Amino acid sequence: MAKKLLARVGRALTNPAWVCFTWFGMTAGVALLATPVRFSAPTVTRAIGLDVGRVVFAALNKAELAALILLLLIARVSGRARRWWGICAALALIVLVQSIWLLPELAARADMVVGGIEPPPSYLHASYSILELLKLGILFTAGVVALNERT
Repeated sequence: MAKKLLARVGRALTNPAWVCFTWFGMTAGVALLATPVRFSAPTVTRAIGLDVGRVVFAALNKAELAALILLLLIARVSGRARRWWGICAALALIVLVQSIWLLPELAARADMVVGGIEPPPSYLHASYSILELLKLGILFTAGVVALNERT
């Protein structure tokens, strides 16, 4: 009985689904729930909301990089690396574009607003949002696929 339980736990831990769904929940919670709610608070100014958002998204980005590394490790250890390389590559590309380009640019714009300067219009927020929704779609789909996969 204990051997079977350990085997089930081992299979569960080496299934990428749990990483996909945890990452999905973390990202959806911050990007789709906490961010819009923050700006709906009557006493939060735009500058404060952007300043807090800059810090929150920097922390989320670090957590997403850790989740990506964990997903890569689990895909490798589970023997799914060949089947999962495209999923991992797409997620890595999105996270890297957000980390290297979009977040620093958005943080600089937030710093401008905090400093009392209105930045010119830009497509950066829309680009980040589109990538965020794409990432969420990939994570959810990959998690469902992983649950249905036989190793």
